[in-house]
Amino acid sequence: MGAFAFRAFLRCRKNAHIVIIQIMVKLTSSQKLAKHFFNYLGMTVGAALAALAIRIFLIPNELIDGGVIGISLILARVYGSSYLSFFLLILNLPFIYLAYKFIRRSFVIHMFSAIVMFAIFLSVLQILPAFNADPLEAIVIGGAMLGAGAGLIIRYGGCTDGTEILAILINRKKGFTVGQVILVINFFVFGAYGWIFSDWHIALRSLMTYIVAFKMMDIVIAGLEELKSVLIMCSKPDKLSKIITHELGLGLTFLKGKGGYSGEDRDILFVIVERLDLAELKEIVLREDPAAFIAIENLHEVAYGRTAKIALKRKGRKKLAKGTA
Repeated sequence: MGAFAFRAFLRCRKNAHIVIIQIMVKLTSSQKLAKHFFNYLGMTVGAALAALAIRIFLIPNELIDGGVIGISLILARVYGSSYLSFFLLILNLPFIYLAYKFIRRSFVIHMFSAIVMFAIFLSVLQILPAFNADPLEAIVIGGAMLGAGAGLIIRYGGCTDGTEILAILINRKKGFTVGQVILVINFFVFGAYGWIFSDWHIALRSLMTYIVAFKMMDIVIAGLEELKSVLIMCSKPDKLSKIITHELGLGLTFLKGKGGYSGEDRDILFVIVERLDLAELKEIVLREDPAAFIAIENLHEVAYGRTAKIALKRKGRKKLAKGTA
């Protein structure tokens, strides 16, 4: 009888553990679902705001943005503004492929979703009347709205302009900074706009609009730069380093440190990360160790030799790791 009762106790304990694990899995799934919901909600709001700025401020005042959006606006002015969404989708397809090949799959899904939502809003909002504004109002208000919308999209994990993907890949291969590559691309975009329509005033006004939008975008995404250096102090550096390498494909370095108060020796993780991956890096660190300390600094430039480029497989695809070897 005692043995039977003991076995029954073990079965009950085992079943209780199973129930607890199932509840934890459901909670984790619910949290992930909520996170995805708010990410897509943020991207939706950003896409709507950016499309509204283009339809009621930029197009009526013959202003354009930089990158793929700017090229799409030029083509739409030539062939008709009703084709704007079509040009936006077609021109971004090659960059979506590059993102799929060299960047993680989750980002590609977010990027594609943001572009599709942006194109849909551009089509739907073309029925709105233009806002009657003087050029200065159109530049400031339109640029601010466009930048705020693009910033929301980036902040919640998306992207609507493939030139940033191209800039990141060129940065890895050639060493030029992301900002330098985007500046050169936009120089040709605005120059082509002024040359095609023989009007340099609209090109200069478009450049001013782009500057306002760029500044507002930085404000919305909390002043994120292209590259960040991150120092991570946690209780499980070995486990965390493997997770960062496996999930994000990032290179990192172990630094030897010593607690100033406790006097304990500990390993510090040093990581160089692009702004598109920073939010996910922080989430992974705090998920594994809620008491971890993270210090983040802006980087102007990173220079490294060939031996510092470590080829890693990121979810079945090769990706060159950033950071130190």
